[in-house]
Amino acid sequence: MEGPWIALEAILTIKNGLEMTNDTWGLVQNALRDTVGKNNYLTWIEPLEFVNCSDGVAEFHVSTSFQGNWVSRNFGEQIKHQIRQHGADVDRLVFSVPKRAPKASKAPKVAAPKAAAPARATSTDIVLGAPLDKRFTFDRFVVGKPNELAHAAARRVGEGGPVSFNPLFLYGGVGLGKTHLMHAIAWELQSRSPDLKVVYLSAEQFMYRFIQALRDKQMMDFKSLFRSVDVLMVDDVQFIAGKESTQEEFFHTFNALVDQQKQIIISADHAPGEINGLEERIKSRLQWGLVVDLHPTDYELRLGILQKKVEQYQAQYPGLTMSNGVLEFLAHRISTNVRVLEGALTRLFALASLVGREITLDMAQQSLADILRASDRKVTMDEIMRKTCDYYNVRMSDLLSPKRSRNIARPRQMAMYLSKHLTTRSYPEIGRRFGGRDHTTVIHAVRKIEELKAQDSQVAEDAEMLRRMLEA
Repeated sequence: MEGPWIALEAILTIKNGLEMTNDTWGLVQNALRDTVGKNNYLTWIEPLEFVNCSDGVAEFHVSTSFQGNWVSRNFGEQIKHQIRQHGADVDRLVFSVPKRAPKASKAPKVAAPKAAAPARATSTDIVLGAPLDKRFTFDRFVVGKPNELAHAAARRVGEGGPVSFNPLFLYGGVGLGKTHLMHAIAWELQSRSPDLKVVYLSAEQFMYRFIQALRDKQMMDFKSLFRSVDVLMVDDVQFIAGKESTQEEFFHTFNALVDQQKQIIISADHAPGEINGLEERIKSRLQWGLVVDLHPTDYELRLGILQKKVEQYQAQYPGLTMSNGVLEFLAHRISTNVRVLEGALTRLFALASLVGREITLDMAQQSLADILRASDRKVTMDEIMRKTCDYYNVRMSDLLSPKRSRNIARPRQMAMYLSKHLTTRSYPEIGRRFGGRDHTTVIHAVRKIEELKAQDSQVAEDAEMLRRMLEA
């Protein structure tokens, strides 16, 4: 009976908040892996070395003060919550850099080249980068008008061999398929040329490995490894904006690979020139190749994505049926984010499998009420006017004034155009809101912007950017 009593005593000690052991921290880490995601866990949580927990303070050793500050700012509350869930009373986290290197750290490190280098690493040995998602292949990417250029460019790069555009820069909002295409390129290259050294990672991971190399005095190894790849893929490059040292190293890595005619693929949430905090020389380099925008999905593309998903789910949930109109309803109502759209369908199939019922329109409306409410956010004319003024750097009073100079008239026309397309207001209502103007003025403004969009790429880009900002 001695063993069980010792275990019980340990549990009671933890429950009273007197002690947290390494075993308890291991349980907390397992819970955090599920909540923060695999990449965040490997990069930030796993390297933490638990030291002790007393008087409501949990202490951890970290490799650098930057790492400690980052973890505290981004994951501190989640860590404390999970520690409390596992019985320890913690009010504060302390991160310190020991004089010795953390003995328990399992953080991914930039390995030094071996004395006798083996044959070239293959893309299945992506030791520098992040794991690829097996679901994200070209076969599972649904192509429509908003993403057909991005898909064609990604396909071309995935075929391997020399291309006329380097780098390939993909940008667009959340859930439009950037990461899917990045993974698909990597899988295609691996399939066609297993000897290629392909590295896919996020800009955050690039920065973390750079910091580790600085700490471990392995910068030559870092440079050698990253500049020896055949294809470098960096996701969410906007993350390094404002990080001067990381940008410096990224700039030199970029140049070295381009000089060797190695392929680079980059993704971000904005076009290179619109990423605040990114050095001008990096913006210039990123615009050397092909810059492709993944536009927000249209109804037809969303419906196609849902139909593709249904085929996969019906194999997973045999026997489940769906009534007519459900997919059309979802494609119409959930329009801003493909991930949310796919998540809604996943929820419906999971619920239907649990209750053993057909997926109907009523079930969709009831079980997805929270998602549908969030997707129903209405854009107001006041929002449109404020965003337009900010975008063009004009005053609201000028927008509503009789002034007709070009630098005022064009933003006013754009705001009227957006008001007509993003709200349900009539022409007379829009005219009254814009300083009591006649409805014919609004009609002229809408037609003028539509004409200019077809003739002037800058006007088209302005309209698209403002629409995204308003619908975000």
